[in-house]
Amino acid sequence: MSKRIDIIKKEVLSNNWYTLRKITFDYTAKDGSVQRQEREAYDRGNGSTILLYNKEKGTMVLTRQFRMPTYLNGNADGFLIEACAGLLEEDNAEDCIRKETEEETGYRIANVRKVFESYMSPGSVTEILYFFVAEYEDDMKVNDGGGSDEEEDLEVLELPFDKAIEMVSTGEIKDAKTIILIQYAQINGLLDD
Repeated sequence: MSKRIDIIKKEVLSNNWYTLRKITFDYTAKDGSVQRQEREAYDRGNGSTILLYNKEKGTMVLTRQFRMPTYLNGNADGFLIEACAGLLEEDNAEDCIRKETEEETGYRIANVRKVFESYMSPGSVTEILYFFVAEYEDDMKVNDGGGSDEEEDLEVLELPFDKAIEMVSTGEIKDAKTIILIQYAQINGLLDD
């Protein structure tokens, strides 16, 4: 831990869906002065996300689902097109994403490749997101997907790679993790012949 940070107090502000804490700390600046500061941090755990792609067909599998925070912030219908993702819970990142992929998309994948990890909203959320890619084939489809419980209501989308890139440009895809994975695929030639 940093010698420049001295945590003075942690308060739980909310422990409903996940945990929101208020942290009071002393921060030692570059010039040696100490500043008392307060920040709120939302702890929802860490997660995994994956881009499923089929090089032969030039397609990728994404999902579409309702996201209340986007609705509250001007997304007219509240739906987002996203890469499959889930919280780690007790799983490691790789096991989590295999399980989430089957639950959300219906594809049972074996070979996943971690490409990087990232803090997605480091000013307010503690989460690290682990990014994966995996090839899929039609014969890997074991169910319809759509989520594992009544609170998940996902639509599974198989999109041509070019269409997904266009949807990022037009704003039809606005989810950061999905944009990052699509750009990763584009930069690294995952769907090039």
